Amino acid sequence: MLNVNNNAANLKKNILVQIAKLQLENKLESEIDSLPAQIIPEGSTPIHESIEADREIVKIRIATRMGNSVEDYDGKKTLAEYAKDALNREKPTWPMLTVIHNACNACKPSHYFPTDACQGCLARPCKVNCPKKAIEIVNHRAVIDESKCIKCGICAQNCPYHAIIKTTIPCEEACPVGAISKGEDGREKIDYDKCIFCGKCMSNCPFSAMMDKPQLVDVIKHIMNGKKVVAMYAPAIGAQFKAKPGQLEGAILAAGFSRVWEVAIGADITADKEAAEFAERMERGDKIMTTSCCPAYVRAVNIHVPELKGCISETKSPMIYNAELAKKADPDCITVFVGPCLAKRREGFDNDIVDYVLSVEELNALFLAKGIDISKMEAKSAKYVPTVSGRNFAKSGGVAESVRLRLKDKTILRPCVINGLDKNGMKTLANYGKINAGEIPSPADCPNLIEVMACEGGCIAGPAVIANPKLGNGLLTIYANAGSKPSDDGFPLKCDMDSVIEGERERQ
Repeated sequence: MLNVNNNAANLKKNILVQIAKLQLENKLESEIDSLPAQIIPEGSTPIHESIEADREIVKIRIATRMGNSVEDYDGKKTLAEYAKDALNREKPTWPMLTVIHNACNACKPSHYFPTDACQGCLARPCKVNCPKKAIEIVNHRAVIDESKCIKCGICAQNCPYHAIIKTTIPCEEACPVGAISKGEDGREKIDYDKCIFCGKCMSNCPFSAMMDKPQLVDVIKHIMNGKKVVAMYAPAIGAQFKAKPGQLEGAILAAGFSRVWEVAIGADITADKEAAEFAERMERGDKIMTTSCCPAYVRAVNIHVPELKGCISETKSPMIYNAELAKKADPDCITVFVGPCLAKRREGFDNDIVDYVLSVEELNALFLAKGIDISKMEAKSAKYVPTVSGRNFAKSGGVAESVRLRLKDKTILRPCVINGLDKNGMKTLANYGKINAGEIPSPADCPNLIEVMACEGGCIAGPAVIANPKLGNGLLTIYANAGSKPSDDGFPLKCDMDSVIEGERERQ
């Protein structure tokens, strides 16, 4: 994953902020066509072949960032027309992840090659150990015959100067399920039948060719039309801003939302129900139960590891429980989940109770567009404060720990945490699938509760975060312990919806 501080991320942020500003000023249609020239001014050093090419790509990015589908992009269509389409849109459109082909670098296939660090040494371990005799020494430098090379990497492993390196296609390398491949034109394409919407391709592409389709224009439109728009922010969002407890809620209300729900409340409900479900499953003799709150993982099992389908917890995700809370409190409200996750956007797309899903990038862009400084916001107190364990759903291991804390008999639990779904993580899942199907013997110490997070480190390292995951982990610890209920006090909580709603009514 690229560091969150990079030019591509800054460009995406700038575009979102400018779109939000124009929309809030009712100038989106009238002034949006001037934006590419503002972003790429005369005299800029081109990234592609020319400033005109860069501006055309920025134009496509702007259309995409307004939530439009650009699979059939029409260069003759103005941004004003794309803005009109966005403002007239009734609901988000498929797909929520797209490839901007003009921006794709058409990277060369992965291969090994010697660099200037090669010393043409006497030992020549690269040549001696190559199983296909693909390396020769020419003018005191190693040269690889790519027609013979099988990309085993033995030469790179044996070079004492680390002179042989491997180049990769970052998006293909990052995809855990092989959903990214080259089209006939050499540029990348997405197989949506395989894609789990983990967003790893998006966060690893240095050219930002893989882009999500934001829903910020839609949400701002409803806010400006005076609708009851309710924000439901994930625990990971509390770890994205350096703010005191309650200031994030104050900022979200100042941005125009009518009510704020902390999704850690839904996490407490999920943990209560998942712990009860786990105990029931073990009592009836199930081998394995897996957690259910990561939609990228759930989709990965349903498509790629069907042997584990029956093991996925039937408990709903925190987002869904919170949306149910919001709709029960106010049936006419528009529910907006805010998180760092692309897969949550897919989950919301498939569930009518969640109207929109914003990324933390979009929420931050709204704050910047409205000039909201979170650090100066008045803190809003909460009537119902979630537990530490509920807020810790945002980090790897947090869900399994929440379930453990709620079990009456903790001795029955043998947890395992798969911290990030990469290619190796998918192999681990496949092995558990074979164990569950009886294809391979079950070890005596085989885990019976498996927590899977698609992002290494958990949701705090999601593809749309704005804080470095290491910083996010520290901020999450502060946020999770800020006035929360102790995680080992009085479980199960019986966090029923009626009591939470009543508490929220008293407060808001």
